[in-house]
Amino acid sequence: MKKVLDLIPAIDIKDGACVRLKQGNLDKDITVYSQNPVEMAYRWAEMGAKRLHLVDLDGARSGRSANRDVINEILRSYGGLMEIDLGGGLRDLDTIEGYLDEGLRYAVIGTAAIKQPGFLANACSAFQDAIIVSLDARDGRVATDGWKKTSRVDVLEIARKFADLGPAFFLYTDISRDGMLCGVNVEATRRLAAATSVPVIASGGVRDIGDVVSLMEAEADGVSGVILGKALYEGTLDFREALNYVTGGGPVSDDDKL
Repeated sequence: MKKVLDLIPAIDIKDGACVRLKQGNLDKDITVYSQNPVEMAYRWAEMGAKRLHLVDLDGARSGRSANRDVINEILRSYGGLMEIDLGGGLRDLDTIEGYLDEGLRYAVIGTAAIKQPGFLANACSAFQDAIIVSLDARDGRVATDGWKKTSRVDVLEIARKFADLGPAFFLYTDISRDGMLCGVNVEATRRLAAATSVPVIASGGVRDIGDVVSLMEAEADGVSGVILGKALYEGTLDFREALNYVTGGGPVSDDDKL
């Protein structure tokens, strides 16, 4: 059976609320979409999402888990309905293990992977098939520390090194497009997917169903899914319509749309 592109709604959490940023900037252009991320998780589960992407934005900035209560509530409530991944502030094995015990399916490691490759190796070994490596890039170079710093590390070069550790996925984000509704960087995502045998999840800039169609055409290169954020919250992409499309269903009626 042909693998269906994973459509993964995102819930970015800051100060306990569901928000979206532009280009990862935590200091301005923050839009609050819900004061209750748990209810938002229910919304996506009810619409048929099989996966969910959580980001602890405060954790990404501080380097330690910062919204644990609300995240654990989502995991306990919906971990049995959706495969949930979490990024932001996961810098030690104990924190990852604690979330996995609560029902987390995948831990997303970004900054720590670049700064502490030994930690990434230990995490991939200890939690096999449960680690996603986040490769966030600006002009082809990896960004760290909540995207505040851009390194001199080339994305493709580091991906080839990390692939040998056995992560479940790479999560690739073009920072310049994130939250901008300007279209996903399909070609850069495709190049990364073709560079290793690790499947790649696309992120950043998704605007509408056209982006989903383009990514489906890159599945043969190893693109396995896409994070859906602002496009869902602003209504430029209808989740049920997109899910229906990737699963080969017919047109969605107006009554069934978001």
